Amino acid sequence: MPDSPSLYDRFNTILEAYAPADLYRRALVIMITPVVLLQVLLAGVLVSRYLDNVANVLARSLADESALLVQLYDQSDKTPAAVEQIRSYAQNTLHINFAVEQDSALPPPKPAPVLAILDRRINTYLAQSLTKPFVVDSRDANGNVAILVQAEPSHILVFAVAPNRAQAEGTPLLLLFMALSTLAFMAIAVVFMRNQIKPILDLTAAAQELGKGRDVGYFTPSGATEVRVAGEAFIDMRRRIARHVEQRTTLLAGVSHDLRTILTRFKLELAVLGDSTRTKALHADVNEMQHMLEDYMAFVRGDGGEQASNVGVAEIVIGVIESLGKIKSKIHTGEFPQINIMLKPNAFRRLLGNVVVNAMRFGTEISVRGNNVDGRLLIYVDDNGPGIPAEMREEAFKPFTRLDEARNLDHSGSGLGLAIALDIAHAHGGDVALEDSPLGGLRVVIKLPL
Repeated sequence: MPDSPSLYDRFNTILEAYAPADLYRRALVIMITPVVLLQVLLAGVLVSRYLDNVANVLARSLADESALLVQLYDQSDKTPAAVEQIRSYAQNTLHINFAVEQDSALPPPKPAPVLAILDRRINTYLAQSLTKPFVVDSRDANGNVAILVQAEPSHILVFAVAPNRAQAEGTPLLLLFMALSTLAFMAIAVVFMRNQIKPILDLTAAAQELGKGRDVGYFTPSGATEVRVAGEAFIDMRRRIARHVEQRTTLLAGVSHDLRTILTRFKLELAVLGDSTRTKALHADVNEMQHMLEDYMAFVRGDGGEQASNVGVAEIVIGVIESLGKIKSKIHTGEFPQINIMLKPNAFRRLLGNVVVNAMRFGTEISVRGNNVDGRLLIYVDDNGPGIPAEMREEAFKPFTRLDEARNLDHSGSGLGLAIALDIAHAHGGDVALEDSPLGGLRVVIKLPL
């Protein structure tokens, strides 16, 4: 019984499911998320602890000072001079606006706001310090915090202070500063990470271009040390691949030249012998050897070092089909997207020609059409021939393989037809696949990146 996934594995699975796909956004998330969480935590702790304590102190101080002024008023003789002395003391020492309203009744309390934290605090502390009726208005007509106390049946004491005297009003500004600092950090992180990720993206683009058989001589390693090392390793790999292909082509060119010399001597000797029943079989063997030698060289040559260029696919496909029109097969050409892509024209013609000729050899009805699907060009070559069983399709791509039980996909019989096509497709960063055809035979799907 397999072990159940650990909590760590489950956590990684969730991250992979919801994390961004590209490295740039993942790096930004890794850098920014801890900072944002830290800022939120600090803001929560600061507001709920420090600022809450400050607000409590201010509210208690205002309640105690208001109670002190009420007590001074009660102990005074309530003459205008005594009231003026209390008002002067409140104004100059406690910074509280003090007034006495005569022949007034205490107004009813206003409906408390949803988040009336200040009102509740002052009411709580005033209830502990005062025995007289009072009303707290956290925003009077002048925008001040007002406390109205029923000192006598017909006298009301009014205490008014600025809002910053009763509560810590720097909280929104502090939170705004923290938000702006977080945004500033995120902007710096975006610029920094873009510069760090760019060399990796350049290396990725160069590797993709090399896989498509295009020139990547423009690539220069840059960035961090590890990225530079990877870039230099990529350049070394590209040089080794180019050297290997060049050496293989040179070797096979030499072998081909020597074999062609021998074949030429065979042909001259057969020409001297003349045409007869005895030499007819030798002529056939020499011609077969000639075809096989040409196929071997085509396989080794691949794209022949040809440089890719921006060409129209529809024009090349139509040209290949027209060049094969002398063969008596019924070819239907479907729609092709009118797009230009980077291709090696001669190599692509050889790829498409191999596939179409094989289809024409084994089918009497051929269909060639193209489509643009998910950023790839798909070319479908269908025939109504015998087809290839599904279990033998992978074997058909191996060099020198001949499918005697189904059909031979190489006109000359060397077993290199599909191998050459696949090699050229890979040199363009594409692929070749075999499927069942709607015509009843084989469908060859040529896939090329746009």
